[in-house]
Amino acid sequence: ANSRYAYILWCRDFARTSVIARRDDGRAVGYVTGYLRPENGALLIWQVCVDPVARGAGLAGRMLDAVWDQAGAERMETTITPDNASSIRLFTKFAERHDMTIEREDLFGPDLLGDEHEPENLYLIGPIAADKGGNT
Repeated sequence: ANSRYAYILWCRDFARTSVIARRDDGRAVGYVTGYLRPENGALLIWQVCVDPVARGAGLAGRMLDAVWDQAGAERMETTITPDNASSIRLFTKFAERHDMTIEREDLFGPDLLGDEHEPENLYLIGPIAADKGGNT
């Protein structure tokens, strides 16, 4: 969790690379935050969050697809701790849906994050596969 201020700034500065999901009554039940990396233009997904009341209905995948569509990037990156099976599954399914490759590299270990934090592995997704059937 971050401060309300951090999320307000995020919404202002990174609206094109983030989404929020709301129920009909306006209650927020999920969000994805990301940004375009200045070095390579990849869409880096920083956080994916789904309220327990909305889990199990594919919301995380739909939000990820929405961010991908509105960002206009050609590849995606994210970091995931080795013990986060649900995030690994989410991004693996995203790559499959979009006919992209997915690779994992070590990124940040205890030397940077401290012993109390799991390592963060970098997942590289893309590039967009060549058109196989006339549509991209």
